[in-house]
Amino acid sequence: MTETVTMFRPVGKNELKLIEGSGFSAYPPRLLDQPIFYPVLNEGYARQIAKDWNSRLNDDKEGYVTRFNVLKSIADQYAAEVVGGKEHAEIWVPAEELGAFNDAIVGKIDVIAKYAHDALVWEE
Repeated sequence: MTETVTMFRPVGKNELKLIEGSGFSAYPPRLLDQPIFYPVLNEGYARQIAKDWNSRLNDDKEGYVTRFNVLKSIADQYAAEVVGGKEHAEIWVPAEELGAFNDAIVGKIDVIAKYAHDALVWEE
């Protein structure tokens, strides 16, 4: 059996539509001003970003938490970056490597929570 790692990604409504368009199998390419793709390593941190950032600052005031499994051999190529407290850990995938990273996703990307106007609307 191939070993995987579970990761999370907070997204806004527009990014979620692009993920849906891929059949929930890939994250969309980064925009020109987004040099990295940063999945986070724990669900609590992803929820914090979706609630405190996406659902307050995005035009649509919605934030979603996605969960996915990626091959451990690929995830291990990127060092964990701590960007605040110890629970604020993520990896930084250069934008030009996102295609290969997406290819290493095992199964589908799940949407596990939705926040709107900084309040939890639903969760898995």
